[in-house]
Amino acid sequence: AMALSGDLWAELPAERRIFCSVLLFSWAVYLWEAFLAHRQRRVYRTTTHVPQELGQIMDSETFEKSRLYQLDKSTFSFWSGLYSEVEGTMILLCGGIPFLWKLSGQISGRAGFGPEYEIVQSLVFLLLATLFSAVTGLPWSLYNTFVIEEKHGFNQQTLGFFFKDAIKKFVVTQCILLPVTSLLLYIIKIGGDYFFIYAWLFTLVVSLVLVTIYADYIAPLFDKFIPLPEGELKQQIETMAKSIDFPLTKVYVVEGSKRSSHSNAYFYGFFKNKRIVLFDTLLEDYSALNKEPAEGEDGENEETKSKTKNKKQGCKNEEVLAVLGHELGHWKLGHTVKNIIISQMNSFLCFFLFAVLIGQKELFAAFGFYDTQPTLIGLMIIFQFIFSPYNEVLSFCLTVLSRRFEFQADAFAKELGKAKDLYSALIKLNKDNLGFPVSDWIFSMWHYSHPPLLERLQALKDAKQE
Repeated sequence: AMALSGDLWAELPAERRIFCSVLLFSWAVYLWEAFLAHRQRRVYRTTTHVPQELGQIMDSETFEKSRLYQLDKSTFSFWSGLYSEVEGTMILLCGGIPFLWKLSGQISGRAGFGPEYEIVQSLVFLLLATLFSAVTGLPWSLYNTFVIEEKHGFNQQTLGFFFKDAIKKFVVTQCILLPVTSLLLYIIKIGGDYFFIYAWLFTLVVSLVLVTIYADYIAPLFDKFIPLPEGELKQQIETMAKSIDFPLTKVYVVEGSKRSSHSNAYFYGFFKNKRIVLFDTLLEDYSALNKEPAEGEDGENEETKSKTKNKKQGCKNEEVLAVLGHELGHWKLGHTVKNIIISQMNSFLCFFLFAVLIGQKELFAAFGFYDTQPTLIGLMIIFQFIFSPYNEVLSFCLTVLSRRFEFQADAFAKELGKAKDLYSALIKLNKDNLGFPVSDWIFSMWHYSHPPLLERLQALKDAKQE
């Protein structure tokens, strides 16, 4: 039977074999992910009491809350993942990509751009594809925000704010995506034999420009950034930055609490111009969620719900410094630069392989393009479908590397004398974000870019005892 099926497979035209392989691999990845998620859900369902080793760091009420939150998130993820996989399969089987390309040609034709204006047609295609994706993803996003995040006390948005945000996000994305894509396609068209080098250099420049302008010009379109007021915390941050030669120029607090009560911190900027951004939800003294609204204070209430919590959220100043010590460890140990180098090496390799494969007409025929070989469609087929096995392996390797970097950054904070404060900060952040501290080992190995909480605490504990 196997020999027979092997013969049948060999008799199929190359384009059918490519198409079937892409579809089979996509479902194989989906089933693997579903298997891992099932194992993790079983952990959520069966671990109903705080394990002994967590007794000191987590009360049973928080443990139960985080268990139910993660269970809801996992169930939601299962259904949204299944929908995505079925939708993607139906688009491929029903020829959705060539149909949308044809429709884009008709629209650009009506605007006076004939088939020779391939870049214009490509931009119309891209606009329609992202619009379709935004519309089909909207119900899932609404359910996640207003049912799951709402139920577990994280959502701070009203419906009006959500839609305003979604529209703004879509418009800003198009303003970046369309010009960048048109220039990339133009470079590929005129680049000759070495177009892949020029295309790679162009994407490198674009990514560096976006990283540079994101926090100053793009992020403020969505959230309010204010300089951290003068005071003890700011002085301590500046002192710590100086002690490790971090070229800090500004410290901002971002009003993350308008959107959600999850917390975070990050730094950005190149060379001698680095800025630190702290979410107000990370700071006990600045979090709007810890403050009672003053009388007659309706300023933001139309956009943001006012929710007061029984328990204080966020970290004390010493703990915030410990979290920043960890973040600055990533910079001092060169993790950020290493990640950029890996990403650019990968990008160069992908463009090189794209240059090798773009001439294969069977690749286009496999997805319903028999008479034309549009560059944008080639990019989509090769980067999204043909490279998917490579992308899965790369993603796993980067997850393993990321965990290693996290341990190193914790160790760096430890060397700064912050072990005790980072220990308590990690526990607080885990509680505030309702992270569940027990995980299935395969799920954790495949998905967690940060080591599980217990492993990080154990490493810090050893340091505390030293």
